Order: sequence, then C-alpha cells, then structure tokens
Amino acid sequence: GRGVAALRRAWRERRAALLEPRYTPLVAACLCLAEGGVNLWVIRRVPYTEIDWKAYMQEVEGFANGTLDYTQLKGDTGPLVYPAGFVYIFLGLYYATGRGSDIRLAQYLFAGLYLLNLLLVFRIYCRTNKVPPYVFFFMCCASYRIHSIFVLRLFNDPVAMAILFLAINLFLEERWSWGCLLFSLAVSVKMNILLFAPGLLFLLLQRFGLLGCIPKLCICALLQVLLGLPFLLVNPVGYLTRSFDLGRQFQFKWTVNWRFLPEEVFQNRVFHAALLLAHLAGLGLFALHRWHRSYAAQLGSCCGVTRPASHVCPLNASAWIVFILFSSNFLGVCCSRSLHYQFYVWYFHTLPYLLWCTPTTKLAHMPKVLLLGVIELCWNTYPSTVCSSLSLHICHGLILLQLWYGTAPTPVSHTPPPSRKLTAMSKKAQ
Repeated sequence: GRGVAALRRAWRERRAALLEPRYTPLVAACLCLAEGGVNLWVIRRVPYTEIDWKAYMQEVEGFANGTLDYTQLKGDTGPLVYPAGFVYIFLGLYYATGRGSDIRLAQYLFAGLYLLNLLLVFRIYCRTNKVPPYVFFFMCCASYRIHSIFVLRLFNDPVAMAILFLAINLFLEERWSWGCLLFSLAVSVKMNILLFAPGLLFLLLQRFGLLGCIPKLCICALLQVLLGLPFLLVNPVGYLTRSFDLGRQFQFKWTVNWRFLPEEVFQNRVFHAALLLAHLAGLGLFALHRWHRSYAAQLGSCCGVTRPASHVCPLNASAWIVFILFSSNFLGVCCSRSLHYQFYVWYFHTLPYLLWCTPTTKLAHMPKVLLLGVIELCWNTYPSTVCSSLSLHICHGLILLQLWYGTAPTPVSHTPPPSRKLTAMSKKAQ
C-alpha cells in the first residue's frame, strides 16, 4: 500500500512539474543544460550557411578603417542599414574573430548568446507565472529555425532581442531608467525593437504620468545621439536616412507572410499605407480596451484605490507589463510589410506567453500547442508558399482573437495564506 502511494505521489509530482507554472525554474534549468548540448551538436554537425555575416564584417571594417560617412559603409549585400549600436557590437565581434575570419568562434559566441537569451526569457516567465512548463520544450529544443538563426546564420536580430529581454527584466525589477537605456541600445542594433515602443510608452505614461515619463524618453533619445555622434558630425542626413529608413522596400522572394499576394500588390505603397493604418488602429484599440482596462484592474488590486497617474503605486504586476509589451510587438509583426526568415526571432519567445497569458476556455491546451506547431512549420517552409503564408496569417489572427476576447488574468497575490494554527486560534477566539 505504501509503495503504491509513493508511486502515485511521484507520478502526481511529475505531472505537476509539467503543468504548474511554479515549477518553471526547475524545467528551465534542465532545458538550458540540454540546450547547451543541442547548440554544440548543431555547430559541429550542421554546415554553416553564409548569408549576412561576411557583409556585416565588411560594413564594420569600413568604420574600423576610419570611414565615418554612413553612406560609404557597405558590404556584399548592399549598404549598411542598421543604427550605430550595431556597428560597435559587431566591431567587437570583428576583432574577437580575427576580422571575421574565425566563423567557428563566432558560432560559439552566438551559442553563448542563445543561452543568455534563453535565461533572460525564462526569468520573465518565472516572474509572470502564467505558462505551464511543458510548453517550454516547444520553445527550446523543438525549433530548428531559431537555432539556425542564432548559430548557423549569425544574424544581428538575436543580438537586439537579447538586449531587449534584458531591458524587460529591468522593467520587472522597477529599474525603469536602466531599462529604457537598454531598450534604446536594442533599438540601435535593429529597428524592429520599436514595435515594443507603443507598449513601453503606455507603461511609462501610466507609471510616471506625462511629465514623469519625459526623463525616461530623454534617456532613450540621448543614447541614440551619443551612439550616432561620430557619424552625425560627418554626415547627419546620411546617417539618419540609412540607419532609420522606415520606407525601405523588401524583396518579394524573401517574404514569409505575403506570398499569397501578387508581387505588384506586395510592392504597392497603398498596401503599405493600409498596413500602417491597421497597425495604428490595432494599437489604439488595445490601448483603450485591453491595456487600459488591465492596468486599471491591476492598479485597483495593487493599491486598493484609484489614484492619479502621477501618484500610482509601482507596477508590480509583472504579468501586465509583459502582456502590454509582448502584445504591442505582436500587433506590429501581424501588420509587418514583410517578414523574412530571420525575423522569426522577433516574436518566437513571446508566443507561449501570448497563447497562455489569458485563462480562456476558447483555446484549450492542445489547440494552442497545435498553433505553435503550425507557426513553426510555416517558418520552416522554404521558399514560402501561398499555403504557408496564409496559414501564418490565420494563426496570427487566432492569437489576436484570444488576446482580445480572452479573460483578463488578474495579478498574482503574494500575500501568504494564514497558517492552520492561526486559523484554529481565530476559530477558538470566536
């Protein structure tokens, strides 16, 4: 009898370790160890594919040789189109890898970046306490495309995302100034980080009020000026137009999300304007009906009363900070003019949270896992097809519906329950 009971207890605990978010640190530790082995295996067994690394090295080599006119910095794939933070970080990699020649060392460095990124993501999930741990198996070992982006392609997108996740960790620790500094640094590596900016602005306005958020915004702007200063002094127009070119055209052959459209529609400026309007409308609707309502709910739970925005209590509901930032980015991804294969890392690590953050019955566990699988399949279909691009939009649409209609999660209370002894004493007193 005791042996059977022990086995049942062990089975229950094993099941709980997969289903209950409080076991996330344990599962995360195991997965990080496994990922170390997976990345080593991928680097040693799967051939490296040259796409942008050589061009990156050529671009920063021009800067190393003294070229400060941004319009003169270019590589085999074309002109340099990233802000100054990219130049400094990849210049460090340029020198660390023997002027970019030691590809294997670069792969190991990116494997380290992969593990650091994973640790930062897991720390966010531990703080939010929303996602069942079994989902993280799909976020780690199951994604071929993400491993490829990090250690087989050496793109700059993972660098920007790792810095962003560090910034989000700082926001969760109430270190808003440092978080804004790191957020701006991430933007200086690649502009896709700006998709998180509407959500961050909303949080700053709610947390500090209109006047209080101005110093935080100044931190973001000042870092951009300092990083770009050497280039701004030589050719300011050239630097700004090259590194922050919002109107850049994308090539139809690389698109993952709009393959089902004719190429002339894909390149049409009216189509681009429609996507921008859809993005702005989505942000407005979420800000008014999802973010604002959620903030009011967590504020009431946190403070017990409603106060003016400039006097609110600290945003200690981590789940809501993450919900607002991740949904802001996801809206931008859904309305993107084009998604290339390396752009998958822009939102891949946020998908488990977006699917499991709202405890709704509209999507049960298995359909949510199926959505993750279909999205992964769409991103692994090369070249993209009409079917894969349509399927990706359908998956994105289902996630948006779940975020819009799902029951809003309430902040987790950290008040410990009364002990049995105190409860018994209370009853006796009555």
